[in-house]
Amino acid sequence: MTEQQDAPHRGPGEYVTRELTSEGPRRISKDYRGGASKRARAVTVNLKESPLGWLYAHGHLTEPQYEAGERLRADWERAQIAPSITMRWDAVRISGTNPDRGLDPSERQIAAKARFDKAVKAAGPGLADILWRVVCAGEAVGNAEKAMGWPARSGKLVLGLALDRVAGFYRIG
Repeated sequence: MTEQQDAPHRGPGEYVTRELTSEGPRRISKDYRGGASKRARAVTVNLKESPLGWLYAHGHLTEPQYEAGERLRADWERAQIAPSITMRWDAVRISGTNPDRGLDPSERQIAAKARFDKAVKAAGPGLADILWRVVCAGEAVGNAEKAMGWPARSGKLVLGLALDRVAGFYRIG
C-alpha cells in the first residue's frame, strides 16, 4: 500500500471511530469511551468539525455544557433561523424523546424557535453573541473573540458560563 492509501483521511482534523446509533454517532460518556463493537455500525467523526465538539474533546467543556450547546444548536436548526441558500432539506426523523410530538412541521418550527429564544434569554445579557457565534454559526472561539473585541482566551470562560446557564434552562446535569 502507498502512503496515501494508508491514510484514508487527509487534511486537518482529529478523526475517531464512533458507534452509529439511531440518534447519530455515539458521544463519549462515563460508560462509553469510543470505538464500535464488532456487530455495530461504525462511523468516523472529525472532532474538529465543530468548535463545540473540539472544545469538549479537549476537556474545555463539561458534558452538561456540551449537551446544552448541542440542544441549543438543534433548536436553532429546527427553527430554521439560518438563512436559506438553496432548497429546503427536512430533518430526518429520529426516535427517542421528542418535546414536539404531535405537532405539525410548522408548529415544531415555532416551538423550536421559542425554546431557542428562551434558552438564549436564560444565558443572560451579553452572552447571546458568543453562544450564537460558536454554537450555532460554528465560528472558532478565537475568531469570535477577535470579532467582538475581547481579550485572547476569554471566550472559553465566557462560553462556559453561557453554556452553564443554557444547561440550567434545558435541565441538563
